[in-house]
Amino acid sequence: MTAPRYAGYIFDLDGTLYLGEALIPGARETVARLRAQGRAVVFLSNKPLEPAASYAAKLARLGIPADAGDVINSTQALVRYMHAHTPDARLFVIGEEALRQELREEGFIQTEAIEEIDVVVAAFDRTLDYAKLNTAYQALVRGARFFATNADKACPVEDGAIPDCAGVIAFLEATTDRRVELVAGKPSRHILDAAVGRLGVPRERCLMVGDRLATDILMGQQAGVDTALVLTGVTRRADLADSAAQPTYVLESVADVP
Repeated sequence: MTAPRYAGYIFDLDGTLYLGEALIPGARETVARLRAQGRAVVFLSNKPLEPAASYAAKLARLGIPADAGDVINSTQALVRYMHAHTPDARLFVIGEEALRQELREEGFIQTEAIEEIDVVVAAFDRTLDYAKLNTAYQALVRGARFFATNADKACPVEDGAIPDCAGVIAFLEATTDRRVELVAGKPSRHILDAAVGRLGVPRERCLMVGDRLATDILMGQQAGVDTALVLTGVTRRADLADSAAQPTYVLESVADVP
């Protein structure tokens, strides 16, 4: 068995290891091979819709053993940043209960009292309403800091589409004349830094494996991490010609990871 080329591997999920509820052929065997040869593995999700444990449970259900500690999502990247830079901040969160619960478990106090809000956090939120936008607006005008888990446009899910996080950010920026200070998720390097930190190996010995040029590959390129583009998700080989982000490797699937 050929020894893996890297000490740590960061795998995107949907489009890389699985599509919907089906594992991509070779995914289970690749992760098992890397682990058997002593390589560190983490899984990366850009979505703050579910806690890390839910993504780990899905992986396990599909045949890749995982626990919550093996998964990094954009919420955890945000948490890592806030623990380092705003550890005592009181938050107002535009986001769903899974996100709010993760932030509570990390010790962050949440409040709707305008005068108490230190940081406004914007994320996907299918319960978004005028009251939430108004509270965020007033807090930002008053001087609260402005963070986001993601800056994605509407993302398809089983029951429709998630309200556009990019649109929420754009609305608050336009109405408050403020700019979001931090976007924790892809393609920001904050989420990749969190993953590298979890692996516990130098970034030059890590490989980022994903299916999107504009997020997975760009993020790795900007952070100085080698990248592998798999062609089982949204990107096709022809897309490489017009992309500023170029991967270290182009692979037919995760089964070919070096």
